Amino acid sequence: MGNNNLFSWNAFHKAPIVGILRGLEAPVIYAIVDTYKKAGLTTIEITMNTPNATHIIEKLRANYPDLNIGAGTVCSLEDFNSAVAAGAQFIVTPIVDTDVIKRSVDNEIPIFPGAYTPTEIYTAYKLGASAVKVFPATQLGPQYLKDVLAPLDQINLLPTGGVTKENIRTFFNVGAVGVGMGSSLMDKEHIADNNYKGLQDHFEKVLDEIQDFT
Repeated sequence: MGNNNLFSWNAFHKAPIVGILRGLEAPVIYAIVDTYKKAGLTTIEITMNTPNATHIIEKLRANYPDLNIGAGTVCSLEDFNSAVAAGAQFIVTPIVDTDVIKRSVDNEIPIFPGAYTPTEIYTAYKLGASAVKVFPATQLGPQYLKDVLAPLDQINLLPTGGVTKENIRTFFNVGAVGVGMGSSLMDKEHIADNNYKGLQDHFEKVLDEIQDFT
């Protein structure tokens, strides 16, 4: 891995939100990422089930060298290899896949595997996960994170699914290291209307909610 491929933890901690882009057309993704950067956000995930995902990751890496550009929905070593070849700086999975986690750790690429139960969360951590994506957090809420972190406080948790502008602070209050946000961050109406000023305002408001934690 060349140095230019390195994930910036510093950038992530300044804005500890992983924005998730799934299934959108490439030109729309480029416009969103441009807005994302203007709003001060730093870390964005393109899911591998997005059309032309690897091409999009390559182009974003070339155009936004100071952003963390990662690949999500990585469920196999085949996905992993394609994502890394495209320049992905971090890997996100919806599940605990031992092979993918180990390969990421061996390549010193941060990985945020999806896990639900305390056993899955601890298994992912023990395999070398940089942070564990508690997914889907919709059904679990902040209290679940608090309960898990009581005995497992050495693990970085990144709740994803169900995090909104209204509740984001509650997840950080109980000790989340960051959050993943998809549809609640990528406001569909603003995107459909090409209202990127409105989208930037929305991004900034979400980021403002967690200023005390950065």
